[in-house]
Amino acid sequence: MVGIRTRAAVIRSQQITGLSSEVIAELVAGVGPLWHERHQAALASRPRRRAVGAGAKHKLVFVDRLLATLIHLRHGVTHDVLACWFGVNRSTITRAIGEVRPLLAQRGCTIAPGLRLRTLAEVVDHLGENQKTGIIDGTEIRVRRPAAGRKDRDKFISGKNKQNAVKSMVFTDKDGRLLYCSPAEPASCADITHARKLGLVRVLADGPAVEILADAGYQGLGAQTGGRVITPPHRKFKKNAPDWYEEIHEQRRKAHSSRRIRVEHGIAHLKNWRALARHHGRREHMSDIIQAVAALLSHQQAVTLVPDERV
Repeated sequence: MVGIRTRAAVIRSQQITGLSSEVIAELVAGVGPLWHERHQAALASRPRRRAVGAGAKHKLVFVDRLLATLIHLRHGVTHDVLACWFGVNRSTITRAIGEVRPLLAQRGCTIAPGLRLRTLAEVVDHLGENQKTGIIDGTEIRVRRPAAGRKDRDKFISGKNKQNAVKSMVFTDKDGRLLYCSPAEPASCADITHARKLGLVRVLADGPAVEILADAGYQGLGAQTGGRVITPPHRKFKKNAPDWYEEIHEQRRKAHSSRRIRVEHGIAHLKNWRALARHHGRREHMSDIIQAVAALLSHQQAVTLVPDERV
């Protein structure tokens, strides 16, 4: 258990947690009651001989559990190091992170105080109401290779990077602000297939008319969504293209790339959190990790907006 002064210093330092003290205070107020409610429900569901609340008390209060989770996600600090720092057993840190991280992932991406987006349908409706342009792109996170002899061992191999990885689809607005981050999928899945599995085609077909920018990995979605998904222009000449065509094609390609570059900036901010640079833990946890980091980063972005830009 860290001291009061140490805890206060950690909360004030955005370099340690990746979040401002204002955001951490809001997380304590919003996530703390949910964690306490789940904890009490778990205690009440057990067959017991003593009353709920009897026995040893927690050495790790919720604030410390939240800080341990944030430091683990931000810097990739191992559970052993965190256990030594907080003065508890390693299993306590593992249990704390396993309880807090799903609660953070369920918060969704914060657009403004009191406004969160959790599904693709909510994102499309938000873009339609505010007449904004959305940008999508896939990002890969390297993971451990499955053990030899395990079923579907090769499905995590990325055809692009030739590494074992998982993939997530990131959705931002034209300013690069995070709107949605999908659950993880094995990296062998193509970007366009992943988008279809997530129901993007159906959501765009049933939702308002919006403009979605994407790279060449999503070519084909435009025809399925009534032109809502815009990808780089196709090449009409594969060989011996005229000079005038090469010049026009390059101008159009650069114009499209300059518009969708903001999603790359949003992905870069996500990868600043070391848990998403490379993951050495269980692959089953990657969906919670990706969505938790996206929720935290979007919350920080919403708080740092100037007052005139807030919705």
